[in-house]
Amino acid sequence: MAARKRKFADAVNNGSFSGSNGPAKQPRRSVEDFREWTVHDVCNFLTENGQKDDHDTVEVFKREEICGAVLPDITEERLEKMGFRTMGKRLLLLKLLERFKLVPVSLENCKIFNDPIHGHIEMHPLCIKIIDTPQFQRLRFIKQLGACYWVFPGASHNRFEHCLGVYHLAGCLVKTLRKRQPELGISDVDVLCVEIAGLCHDLGHGPFSHFFDGQFIPLARPGFKWKHEHASVQMFDHLIEQNDLKNVFLEYNVGERDLIFIKEQIAGPLAVTRNQAWPYKGRDEEKSFLYEVVANKRNGIDVDKWDYFARDCHHLGISNKFDHMRFMKFARVINVDGRRQICTRDKECSNLYDMFHTRSSLHRRAYQHKANKCVEIMIVEALLKADKYIRIPGKDGAQVKLSETPDDMHAYTKLTDHIFQQVLYSQQPELEEARSILRDVESRRLYRCVGQTRPQQGCLISQDEAPSWSEEIVTSLTEEELGAPQLSPGDIAVSVVDMDYGMGDKNPIDHVRFYDKSKMDNACRVRKEEVSQMLPETFAEQHIRVYCKKRDQQSIDIAERCFIQWCDNRQDRLKKPKGGKASAPELTPLKKDEVEKEDGASTSASPPTRHDSVRSRLSL
Repeated sequence: MAARKRKFADAVNNGSFSGSNGPAKQPRRSVEDFREWTVHDVCNFLTENGQKDDHDTVEVFKREEICGAVLPDITEERLEKMGFRTMGKRLLLLKLLERFKLVPVSLENCKIFNDPIHGHIEMHPLCIKIIDTPQFQRLRFIKQLGACYWVFPGASHNRFEHCLGVYHLAGCLVKTLRKRQPELGISDVDVLCVEIAGLCHDLGHGPFSHFFDGQFIPLARPGFKWKHEHASVQMFDHLIEQNDLKNVFLEYNVGERDLIFIKEQIAGPLAVTRNQAWPYKGRDEEKSFLYEVVANKRNGIDVDKWDYFARDCHHLGISNKFDHMRFMKFARVINVDGRRQICTRDKECSNLYDMFHTRSSLHRRAYQHKANKCVEIMIVEALLKADKYIRIPGKDGAQVKLSETPDDMHAYTKLTDHIFQQVLYSQQPELEEARSILRDVESRRLYRCVGQTRPQQGCLISQDEAPSWSEEIVTSLTEEELGAPQLSPGDIAVSVVDMDYGMGDKNPIDHVRFYDKSKMDNACRVRKEEVSQMLPETFAEQHIRVYCKKRDQQSIDIAERCFIQWCDNRQDRLKKPKGGKASAPELTPLKKDEVEKEDGASTSASPPTRHDSVRSRLSL
């Protein structure tokens, strides 16, 4: 028996797969059609490729009723449950199945990552090749939540682990759909492409994540239309070229069209033609649902959000009320208006509202926290002052400005959060202003928020308006009215904060389709009023915050007074201010005539108390 095992091991390793009677025979049915094999065909394959004298192996496969459709799901763990106790035997069987491409990958080429959110994640060998590149490894040094780390001590996680989590969830969702609905025709290459898109979707993030492309670049390069999704596609191409991975992709049957499919999942259609019904080139319209897994442009329900909800809540110490694993249990692809979409059970509608509410809560409590936004403003200001003097080595030895790195992926690869320390510890006299700001951040000498307001109902404030408002604010009161010199526009910073459910003022649930368990192939809408009467009426709001850069009390008092007057001057667009001393009037008792005006009370009604006034305000 030992001699037979050694003989089989040698045959598997050298690729000859000879049995006891000479060279291996081909299975009676074509290997290309292995998914159609019966249990008998599988046993014949094993017998004719090294297992002729090992009746135990054949009997186990026969007992477990392993047919061709089951072979791709064979793993070492499953073989162990089937009764193969020795690791050597399990690995030999896996190598045999892989040699004939009956299983997608060999376990010995995989790696296991222990993730604090999703547990043990098994990584495909091609994805390991991607991860082990400088272009991907830079994500270890880019904070997932940017400046939030200065406010929440636990927010130290990086884009690197987030991308691993999105890879895992993308694979879980698409494999669940394939298993539940074989008629969708999801291939192994489809699964791999979706996983790679999840892994690489954030390759293009700059220092401190979103505020690089959301705040720094628009100020440093006005009119330059660029987002991190575009950089992710550029970086993906750069990663393949610099590491000579094109042939490695081909080894796993990922061709040119598949690469286009991966990039389209990250950034949308690469080239849109007018009046074109189906703008994507990577996959035909019958597989439209695959574009909804990583970055869902239709309603925002995708695995990217699922991972950062769970991961950010874990590190921020905020509870996550959405269960993405439950959503997967009910996910189903249905034809909606001639196009396949990922739908879910009707009873899950309230859970989806909870998901978007979780997103809104994270923005309100963490991402848009006023101290967090203050640190962002200060770092952006420091980077703008340093932009003229910092140079990053780029292609062919070029020295690239910080704001020009998106044009040169060689330079962009070297750009991470370390730019903060690079400026802070520099010795160049030209960087003194930038260094001073960053030292203030380190020492917690932050700008003071002197007030906050919101636009009037139906009024939308553009981000482009904010820079011009500083001068308006400081000149809203004259020196005579202030009894002191005016502040300069440079002493004021204005931040416009957008908070919504992910689709502006639209309700994303209106773009989700549901099914009933009695009609699983019929998609329908669920109206908000059918779910609950306690759901929000509006799905977006803006906050305008004003910060004073000076920290002496006199300057802060002047900034507060100017802010209140500025809001009063712009009452056609802005509501009564909130924040700092500007909120004090809301806590004072209302006059009798004000009560009658606002509440319709009679003149004989008793005057409201301070408590009644506050309660009335809060009820709004």
